Amino acid sequence: MSIIADILLLAGALGAGLYCFVLSNRLRRFTDLEKGVGGAVAVLSAQVDDLSNALSAAEGTADSSVRTLTEVNARAEAAAERLELLVASLHDLPAATPQKDPSNPFFVRHPASGELG
Repeated sequence: MSIIADILLLAGALGAGLYCFVLSNRLRRFTDLEKGVGGAVAVLSAQVDDLSNALSAAEGTADSSVRTLTEVNARAEAAAERLELLVASLHDLPAATPQKDPSNPFFVRHPASGELG
């Protein structure tokens, strides 16, 4: 009976050793810097750095756009105020006199009578 127990104990030890060997190989491949999770972490780290740089550049561009838009908006408000003053001053002008011949809206240098004068 002890021989059977020793054989089973030896088989269990060999099975555990084989399992540890397979697990060691898988763990080595898992942490490999080129193919495994280590490589994925390295690639993701590089992408995070690239995204950080792109975000910084976008923030700088957005800040300059805000400054430009603020300046343009100030100029537009000043122009709108001037236009409002001009429109208000137009109300003070006298009414336009009607044309002599409203059926002919074109300007005629010489009358049609043929006089050159």
